[in-house]
Amino acid sequence: MNEDIVVPIAFFTMVVLLALGIPLIRAYVRQKDREALPTSLSPELARRLDRIEGMVETISVEVERITEGQRFTTRLLSEGAAIPVATRAPAATLARSHESGVTHA
Repeated sequence: MNEDIVVPIAFFTMVVLLALGIPLIRAYVRQKDREALPTSLSPELARRLDRIEGMVETISVEVERITEGQRFTTRLLSEGAAIPVATRAPAATLARSHESGVTHA
C-alpha cells in the first residue's frame, strides 16, 4: 500500500473505533456495577436502619426544644433590657433586702 494513504486510513479507523468503543465500554461497566448491587436489605440491616431513623427523629425533636428554649430566653432578655434601670433597681434592692432579712421602714 501507498504510505500516503495508510496514515489517513489509520487515523479515521482509530476515530471510528473510539467513537463506538467508548460508549460500549461505558455500557458494559454500568451493567457490571448494577449486577454488583444487592437487590434487597438483610433483616438485620433493616432493623439497624430503623433504629438510626428513630434516633435521628429523637435528636431533631430535642434540637427543636433547645431552639424554642433559646428563643424564649432571648425574648426574656430583650424584654428585660427594654425596662429602664431606674425601675429595675428598687426591685433588685428589695429582693436583696428580703434575702438578708433587712426591712425598710
